[in-house]
Amino acid sequence: MAVSVVLPSLGRLFEMPATLVHVSRAYSKPQAFTEVLQLPKRQLTKFVFPLQELQRHLLSDSTSDLHLKTFDPSLEQIAKADKFFTATAGNRIEYLSSAVRLDHAPDLPRPEVCFIGRSNVGKSSLIKALFSLAPEVEVRISKKPGHTKKMNFFKVGKYFTLVDMPGYGYRAPEDFVDMVEPYLKERKNLMRTFLLVDSVVGIQKADSIAIEMCEELALPYVMVLTKIDKSSMGHLLKQVLQIQKFVNTSTQGCFPQLFPVRCTAQW
Repeated sequence: MAVSVVLPSLGRLFEMPATLVHVSRAYSKPQAFTEVLQLPKRQLTKFVFPLQELQRHLLSDSTSDLHLKTFDPSLEQIAKADKFFTATAGNRIEYLSSAVRLDHAPDLPRPEVCFIGRSNVGKSSLIKALFSLAPEVEVRISKKPGHTKKMNFFKVGKYFTLVDMPGYGYRAPEDFVDMVEPYLKERKNLMRTFLLVDSVVGIQKADSIAIEMCEELALPYVMVLTKIDKSSMGHLLKQVLQIQKFVNTSTQGCFPQLFPVRCTAQW
């Protein structure tokens, strides 16, 4: 099952970044969204809209003025988005090529979105989950951080290209900045950048560098919180509020909605 939401049209995709990442799971096996719809209502809400679950804990304190910003597409919209990540004869999803420099990148007319984050943040796992309904697409996942050393380009039907960027921080490629910055700065068809942050440890120094890069280049970007199932509810709530406050007060180009992702597919 793809980790995707709301793709009613190509234009809508780049207005609402939730079209790519919203549902809080990363799947190890293909799963149709119709199966998820069969879950009991409480379990379905907790599974599909995890920020609603966190907000419920805040609302239990009537004196609290804290509020989580949530983007809640309908289940029908989520199911429609899921189809865009389903490989069929008329919707080819495939690996295209890799590049170490912008001038080596494929010249593609379709809009692009890229995924970037610290080594071991769960980027490859998330991308693998997005392509879980396209089993022929190979996304390599390593137990060792820093596995991705190149920009990897994937075709998502006729709609857009997804780019897996090298991880920064520990074991990042020596020429990481020379590789990534020109792409972010000069790629004309780059429409949205998905910046992954480990929800267990929050925004780190290396993340701040990536955030500053996005801000300086005036890129529209989304903050994706990974590994939300690795923390207690209290710790996760604290991290989410801190990160949301940072987004609200210290960023200009970041979409205000945070998008949580689990490490496992436990219902």
